Amino acid sequence: MEYIIGVDLGTSSAKVIAVRKDGKVMAHSQQEYPIHQPEPGHSEQDPDQILEAVKNGIRSVATIMKDPPAAVSFSTAMHSVMAMDKNGKALTPLIIWADNRSQSVADRLRSTPLATSLHQQTGTPVHAMSPLCKIIWWKEQAPEVFQSASCFIGIKEYILYHFFGRYITDHSTASATGLFNIHELSWNQASLEVAGITPGQLPEAVSSDSFIDGLSENVARDLGLSPGTRFVAGASDGCLAQLGSNALDKGHATLTIGTSGAVRMAIDRPLTDQQGRLFTYVLTPGHFVTGGAINNGGVVLQWYLEAFLQSVTEKPLQVDAGLQQALSTPAGAEGLLCLPYLHGERAPVWDGHAKGAFIGVQPQHTTWHFMRALLEGMAYGLLSITEALEETAGKVEKISVSGGFTHSPEWVQLMSDVFQRPMYLRQESDASAMGAVRLGFQALGIDTSFTAVTEKVFSPAPEYADVYKKAYAVHGKLYTALKDIFPAL
Repeated sequence: MEYIIGVDLGTSSAKVIAVRKDGKVMAHSQQEYPIHQPEPGHSEQDPDQILEAVKNGIRSVATIMKDPPAAVSFSTAMHSVMAMDKNGKALTPLIIWADNRSQSVADRLRSTPLATSLHQQTGTPVHAMSPLCKIIWWKEQAPEVFQSASCFIGIKEYILYHFFGRYITDHSTASATGLFNIHELSWNQASLEVAGITPGQLPEAVSSDSFIDGLSENVARDLGLSPGTRFVAGASDGCLAQLGSNALDKGHATLTIGTSGAVRMAIDRPLTDQQGRLFTYVLTPGHFVTGGAINNGGVVLQWYLEAFLQSVTEKPLQVDAGLQQALSTPAGAEGLLCLPYLHGERAPVWDGHAKGAFIGVQPQHTTWHFMRALLEGMAYGLLSITEALEETAGKVEKISVSGGFTHSPEWVQLMSDVFQRPMYLRQESDASAMGAVRLGFQALGIDTSFTAVTEKVFSPAPEYADVYKKAYAVHGKLYTALKDIFPAL
């Protein structure tokens, strides 16, 4: 039986699936791990916890399947970075996308003409999320780390190093670092100069559909695989969500909400947004993905439930129950608006100083109005990215949805009502993990006959069009009105 093991290295968990060439998911495993925030603005993870989660997930799926896989293929969260010494030991924790410690570096770079050229060359807007800014922060604030670093890598590179003994990345993941030229498919000289590093301090970059050979025998035994098992380099989770959603056709956008959120669309050349609102990443040769990500997705919803609602309930409140309560309040939250920028914000404002704000509070507003306003604030942010996407890459003809939020039909319906567009939900496994699987089959040259997947269509309720149109127009003015205040808070 020909099947691929797809591994998705998410922010909060490693998801592993085994999928046959007809698209049927035969086995799956999900292993969770925490995010550590030792001080405000810092978001870190223990790379060894993630490594063990990946090993456990692969071993679990391989045990269920018994037969060996045709290959193992990876998807990974973007923008993580850690410093390694010359002996292959970690000098730092894994610094993830949500970390804002390098905001002062991003502020300084964004005030120079270099920011525009870096965005055009690398496809990544200058922001504290990027490894480029984080490495510069180490150079300036932790010189002992910077000077001792033999290599700077992300989480997938850390795992591949432990599997193969090599520092290797793929073009897609590299293109989200701010250090990689998406036109030349090589490390970007201008980025290296401002960071003060050399190409030798970064992993070898290969095409996403490349094979990596030489799996350690000890690791193979630990995983329950043969040392000869083929591994595909893989790509970033955002780009693979596009592939996994079968959304590489013109005008087909994907909308994802998990810990964070994003809207993306595939294009055939490395276009960049002239206003600097969007990213452009590599998928595979001839395929690029452009769009924008928000920092504040499900992580903000979880914060609200824990910080404001758990203390007033007799037992822990589940997310689904909270959503049902919030979404039973009137559309538009009766005039209450929210900027959900608890963790700063990426697209379209790219401002690490941004803060959360509720505007328009009145006596009739309850805890559920606040939660609904928070959900609607996320939706307005993703709608603004979609509009920027249409200005840059062309009309969005269809939107497919994926991510944890799709477990709530009411939440998907809210997105459709705010956008006043249909939302298409494919009834299948995690889109990024499925994208890794599809990439694996493509790399092997195996024709897949993924069975037609049923799509559930969420159609917009026209009676809410005016409410959301008016609220969105006001929401669009809030950031501009408050952005100069945020840094002082």
